[in-house]
Amino acid sequence: MRKNTPVRRLDLGYFIRPASETGGSHPRVEPVLGYLVRHDQGLILFDTGIGGGSPEADAHYRPRRRALPDALSAAGVALADISLVVNCHLHFDHCGGNPLLGGVPILVQEAELAAARRGGHTIDGLVDFPGATYEELAGEAEVRLGVWIVPTPGHTAGHQSLVVRQNDGSVVLAGQAHDFASEFAADQLARHAALEGDEPPLPPYRPWLDRLTDFDPRRVLFAHDCSVWEPPHGAHG
Repeated sequence: MRKNTPVRRLDLGYFIRPASETGGSHPRVEPVLGYLVRHDQGLILFDTGIGGGSPEADAHYRPRRRALPDALSAAGVALADISLVVNCHLHFDHCGGNPLLGGVPILVQEAELAAARRGGHTIDGLVDFPGATYEELAGEAEVRLGVWIVPTPGHTAGHQSLVVRQNDGSVVLAGQAHDFASEFAADQLARHAALEGDEPPLPPYRPWLDRLTDFDPRRVLFAHDCSVWEPPHGAHG
């Protein structure tokens, strides 16, 4: 039986999304969450926090940053312990700590890195910094034993999620594939209704959910939502 790989959430601060982006009449405070995967082949860090360097972004989102070294220290590790970085995508609130990890391989979809390097996608100084070491992927890959990267485009064309296989299913680090656990749940139910042959009209769902379901997810964790999706008792993919 495979030994379970521990996954720990990291609090990396928060930002205030303006009402113009919430679809409502009020702003919304959103957490910024990273995840530490304690794999036998080395520590994997999924997302690195809120980057600086843009007064415009700071004025727009009013971020409160928690320094990556402090967040790691609370988990009992240091920057030097990280062997691999995975960014779900390269917006400034997901890759902000990357420049502190020069020389550590950063796994990213080639479409995402290309978009970041074209400009207007993120804070430029967070992309190509001294020691930046990218390993570009063009799709799905098993990057460590039992650890998979799965493309989950939507929020950006190069968005990706990390799947950690466990004895009782898998943990999915979904990043911003969905903003909220409730959105993921709604998508899963839409998929279920379609597979059950319910009559249209039915809501569309993201096609990559079919692939994520192959991994038998038991917990799905998000970048901007502290809630965790779990399947209904007795549910099947």
